[in-house]
Amino acid sequence: MVTREQALHVLREVGCSPEVIRHSLTVERKALEIAKGIIKNGHAIDLKLVGLGAILHDAGRAETHGIEHGIRGAEILRRNGLGNFADFAECHIGAGIPAGEAKELGLPERDFMPRTLEEKIVTYADKLVVGDEPVSFEEARGQLEAQLGADHSALKRFDSLHVEIQKLQGEP
Repeated sequence: MVTREQALHVLREVGCSPEVIRHSLTVERKALEIAKGIIKNGHAIDLKLVGLGAILHDAGRAETHGIEHGIRGAEILRRNGLGNFADFAECHIGAGIPAGEAKELGLPERDFMPRTLEEKIVTYADKLVVGDEPVSFEEARGQLEAQLGADHSALKRFDSLHVEIQKLQGEP
């Protein structure tokens, strides 16, 4: 498996800005914190996979900051021999996007939902980081609601991720 240093090198080589790299490092810290809380509650998680997935999830921001950055990121990762991290890039957008909604957004008509626990942790952690600053669930949800509207389906997916992560951590 790739090392942390190699993952960071790839981000720099493909043209990610220092701001994107700082964001990714903050997401890494947040994701590992969340994962360790879940491990303490008796669940098995690959911490290295979580950390590297968090570092690499925004590789597509080297080319675009639009919603398609997830797909571009997966392509970049595959081109650089890191295809096993492509799902982290594709599935973190919108707290996951189902096929029908993806088509409406101009993305390929397929599911972009996080499936593994590691992918869900990175997706959730990404939403809890604004720029390079961690924020609470309430702050993150408020910002997402202000950006997308109160009835947007991404809010429901974010709420569901929050509930799932809280339960896995043994929190009410």
